[in-house]
Amino acid sequence: MIKSRAKFFLSMQITEIIQKTPGVSGGHACVRNTRVAVWTLASLRQQGATEQELLKNYPGLSLEDWGYYYNNKSEIDFLINSIED
Repeated sequence: MIKSRAKFFLSMQITEIIQKTPGVSGGHACVRNTRVAVWTLASLRQQGATEQELLKNYPGLSLEDWGYYYNNKSEIDFLINSIED
């Protein structure tokens, strides 16, 4: 019961952090009130950028913004691979 509540609150927090808006970044998941797509950040991490570098280069981000990627890794990785092909 406690785990399911924690998971519910985490998903609520993530939906406040992540937005999918038609016409913005192709409708892909973006960090709240920005046009920064989650897949862009994940791709930069995969290319060697550190979280600290990304936080410096994207001052509106926080470490909590990574939650969506870790909870939806297969979706984001699929998107990155389809864009790179």
